[in-house]
Amino acid sequence: MDEFFTIREPARAQLQRERSRFLAFAFPVTSRSEVEKCLHELQQEFADATHHCYAYRLMERNQSVEWVEDAGEPAGSAGKPILRVITGRDLWNTLVVVVRYFGGVKLGVGGLMRAYSDSTKAVLALVSVVRHVRETEVPLRYPHAFTGEVMRLVNRYRAQIVKIEYSESPMAVVRLPAAQAENFERDLRDATRGQVELLPVTT
Repeated sequence: MDEFFTIREPARAQLQRERSRFLAFAFPVTSRSEVEKCLHELQQEFADATHHCYAYRLMERNQSVEWVEDAGEPAGSAGKPILRVITGRDLWNTLVVVVRYFGGVKLGVGGLMRAYSDSTKAVLALVSVVRHVRETEVPLRYPHAFTGEVMRLVNRYRAQIVKIEYSESPMAVVRLPAAQAENFERDLRDATRGQVELLPVTT
């Protein structure tokens, strides 16, 4: 997936059902370690809460990951409704946590599902949604005589030069949308008469 939608900033909302209080938090995240960090911080801040239920969708290294957690609520009554709203908004790299303070009145499975769903809708109504374009880096080495041709291609693709080293055979690392990388590499070969060297991507 080269393009997807995500949220720009964190947000917080609150919902009251019967005597239970639901605090909903939305976070933009890019990895499971970021998810764990957000969860840990909320668990520290709201250590006295009855439940910390959540769901997230991640696009991590072009692999999609979805996860739900009912955190002691009846199975399927919390995490799935949260995820359903996130999915319905077609959002990725998004974590929603709903912290519940039980007020003494049982809501039943149906009532819980509505409460967690409505809490998620409330917090996601407060965020800005942005389109994310997945990018990739293309490291390359080329004869100095072809510097002009290479730079013209970089400009034509509106790519970003992340790193460049000038020598007898200059080396550059170019960043551009992943969907354009194959065409960019083909045009590089054509422009340099096959003398460009595409290097391995280092992590």
